[in-house]
Amino acid sequence: MGVQEEASSVVPVLPAKHSGIPQYLFEKATAAKKTIFKGRTKPAKQRQRVPVVPQGIERDAFIAALEELGGQLGKENVEVNDKPLVDGWYMEHPNTHDMMTILDEEEFVASAVVYPSTTEEVQSIVQWANKHKIPIFPISMGRNLGYGGAAPRVRGSVVIDLGRRMNRILDINPEDYTCLVEPGVSYYGLYEAIKERGYDHLWIDVPDLGGGSVIGNAVDRGVGYTPYGDHWACHSGLEVVLPTGEVIRTGMGALPGNNTWQTFPYGFGPFSDGIFSQSNYGIVTKMGMTLMPNPGGYEGFMYTFPKEEDLAPLIDIIRPLRISMILENVAQLRHVTQSVAARGIPRSKFYSGSGPIPMDIVHKAAAEQPVGDHSWGYYGMCYGPEHIRKHKLAIIDAEFKKIPGARKIDPKSLPEDEYYFARERVAAGIPDIHELRWVNWTPNGAHIAFSPVSPIRGTDATALNDLGRRIHDKYGIDFFPAFIVGLREMHLIVEIVFDRDDPERKKAALDCLRDLVEEAAKLGYGEYRTHLVLMDQVAGTYNWNDSALMKFNEKLKDALDPNGILAPGRCGIWPKRYRNRGWEMTRESGVKSEGNGVEP
Repeated sequence: MGVQEEASSVVPVLPAKHSGIPQYLFEKATAAKKTIFKGRTKPAKQRQRVPVVPQGIERDAFIAALEELGGQLGKENVEVNDKPLVDGWYMEHPNTHDMMTILDEEEFVASAVVYPSTTEEVQSIVQWANKHKIPIFPISMGRNLGYGGAAPRVRGSVVIDLGRRMNRILDINPEDYTCLVEPGVSYYGLYEAIKERGYDHLWIDVPDLGGGSVIGNAVDRGVGYTPYGDHWACHSGLEVVLPTGEVIRTGMGALPGNNTWQTFPYGFGPFSDGIFSQSNYGIVTKMGMTLMPNPGGYEGFMYTFPKEEDLAPLIDIIRPLRISMILENVAQLRHVTQSVAARGIPRSKFYSGSGPIPMDIVHKAAAEQPVGDHSWGYYGMCYGPEHIRKHKLAIIDAEFKKIPGARKIDPKSLPEDEYYFARERVAAGIPDIHELRWVNWTPNGAHIAFSPVSPIRGTDATALNDLGRRIHDKYGIDFFPAFIVGLREMHLIVEIVFDRDDPERKKAALDCLRDLVEEAAKLGYGEYRTHLVLMDQVAGTYNWNDSALMKFNEKLKDALDPNGILAPGRCGIWPKRYRNRGWEMTRESGVKSEGNGVEP
């Protein structure tokens, strides 16, 4: 399939395809796709490929094992990855590799993809993998873009795509405000189902883009933008297939006939759910989630602040307001450079020189946009009946205007396609697709994230912002910082946008990230989430007491997965078969993802 063929295909729509877009976003998605392909110069691959075979198994034995699995699942549900690698885009993404790869695309590549339809079929796949000692890598929908997408950490792993055939909404309880879903249920799908059933009193919390899996995002500890923005904290109850094939239900789910699995997460005894978050200890096949009550009204707001140095005093104003829930939602404080990029206009329209785009050009571009020039923009939401909103908004206005030059933006002055309205919809639990636009900043736009966590303090924000800008300047990369403010912590999400068809820019992006992780750790800031290529480095920064935590994680891995078949290397956790054989990726190891074999 060539570039033009990819560009001309129709965007998939719900409910015809589980990974489709809602009809209300179809035109917006179609326009987004057109813009993405307009900036794509990377040639499409045409030649057939020889499938990669994972280390530790002979090719003939591997092909025979896949045929055996096809006999169990149906041949149509076992696909060998011997076709050209097609990148697609967000709504038509691959499940064989990372469409936004920062390495050679053949590094993190699957040997095959299998499609189970039930928990029992997931069990049979796991048992098959143990029998043949074949690494498997489960994905929900594979849209964890910026962190590796659907790509497996170990080259040649068999990807278990849970989304295509396990996409049922098993329950929506309008009285308890809960739901129970399978891995292939996206935020788009859950939102549409709630609306179709007339449950206007129920809200969901959504991330920036609504196409990802509800389970996948929560298990990777992703965030959204309502008061229910901590998705892992809002889950209740898991069904998990362990690496040896047994199935467990956590919390109240372990009690036969229980009626509280989605309303009380803890059950009795040790709370085991945590070991299935950001790990390789099990495959989640069902998850309960709490839903937010309709607050009875909402009102978005945006403030802009003129100076770079406004960051520290503003963060110190935000902290008490956020902790006291005057600022109710997980909001964004974005830098103007990303705001300019969010228009979807290529960087070359503003600046064609080398190195980071000069700030005077950024401010000139911002001044010509509807929001006007600024250095920082805060996107927030206020909930509740009008009289309650009026009281809270007055407090926020008085506090924010302590910053000289602070402006409250009048939404009525903005065009309908302005980024502000996408942020307002997301903070109201309405999935959107607007967030794709800043990836068009470069040709063949790809992104990868630096995501450290810090207290909500001006000194911390300044330290991280200064660190980020210094290292971005070193590698000639435009700096896109956004502070995502939780209740007592904040995530700094820095999206590095790069041309994935330019080896020089890919190397610069990776070197920049490695510096950022290393230097941030020296200052006491750790990543909360990271890309496959950085997992070993990030895990290595959590090394208190001679890496006692990793030693504990390895003990759990070896006990639960004695054959080391489930997602080896995910989050830096390697099973015994792979350990000390050069599989860990660090700055010193270079850009090769494979080690020197596995233990027989």
